[in-house]
Amino acid sequence: MTRHAYIGADIFDGETLHTDKALLIEDDIVRAVCDPVDLPAGCAIATCDGGTLMPGFVDLQVNGGGGVMFNDETSPDGLKTIAEAHASTGTRALLPTLITDTAERTRAAVDAVAQAIAAKVPGIVGIHLEGPHLSIARKGAHDPALIRPMEPADEAFLIDAASRLPNVMVTVAPENVTPDQIGRLARAGVIVSLGHTDCSFDDAMAAFDAGAKCVTHLFNAMSQMGNREPGLVGAALQARAVSAGLIADDIHVHAASMRAALDAKRGPGEVFLVTDAMSTVGSTITEFRLNGRRVLRHEGRLTLENGTLAGADLEMTRALQVLVDGVGVPKAQALRMATGAAARCLRQALGFGTLINAPVANMIRLDDTLLISELGQTGAAHSAVTV
Repeated sequence: MTRHAYIGADIFDGETLHTDKALLIEDDIVRAVCDPVDLPAGCAIATCDGGTLMPGFVDLQVNGGGGVMFNDETSPDGLKTIAEAHASTGTRALLPTLITDTAERTRAAVDAVAQAIAAKVPGIVGIHLEGPHLSIARKGAHDPALIRPMEPADEAFLIDAASRLPNVMVTVAPENVTPDQIGRLARAGVIVSLGHTDCSFDDAMAAFDAGAKCVTHLFNAMSQMGNREPGLVGAALQARAVSAGLIADDIHVHAASMRAALDAKRGPGEVFLVTDAMSTVGSTITEFRLNGRRVLRHEGRLTLENGTLAGADLEMTRALQVLVDGVGVPKAQALRMATGAAARCLRQALGFGTLINAPVANMIRLDDTLLISELGQTGAAHSAVTV
């Protein structure tokens, strides 16, 4: 057995932020957070120059990266490019997300994810199908010509996909998917999320009662909270078991709205971070195509030519900065939203979102400005002691 340890950095284990502690690693597996004086005798120690050691980010809504859109490149090679782009920004687990498309493209996407997982492409832990069973009234950048009700064949396809993949998340609108369908999907292991819907509070609560457990990009493309009709926003905050993704770029959602939602959310469900990232992550491209339509990149914003927001030009570290510096979220809570809170929404977290008993390869370090940083260590951690 080889042992080494890191000191000199804060340590976030996926739930709790520890200071003045040591991180013990045995045979490239993170084993414990402990007091430095309790480290085993002879353990090699490296001192970090500040920052935070933590599990890599978990992102449940990734449309593209590295210049590639999943809708355009539904192949293991395309997924590898996307995953590598996000790995460079600190994400260690992601759900490639297919935006509303044809049945043929959707089948190809599920097959590509199955092949990528079989090939052990790092970071791919399932799929998120955002559509096509959405509401045209809240379509956002989705192609209305491809939006349609869920049919028995669609339901059977999703249930089969859940039997093949560790995680299948599907975003649906109650206008086009019934509570009975939601119930059967949930019982089969599909993670059902409500989004792109103009549904009422009562219809949203009925969908949650049927088995939906998430809400896709809270506040965006959904019925808002009003004084007489709380809408999906109100239902998401009220339903205790439901979690909700949040695009914290200060473009999709105002800082005050984020603060209000975080204060109001009733647990054990949580608000977690998603990037809703497009092909721009890890790329210098200034535009791309979405279902044949031109998407423009300008000053951190992605829009169709008519000005409609089309995903996000966002990395998880920027979302953390917005939460901590702009919204006033405590650092530990923000880190949890990017790791453990997201991982708990998965059917199979596969060891992601937590530090303890996870491979060192899943660990990242943030500097004191919440940006990805090298370990910046001194000492002999990589001259590990064999015991």
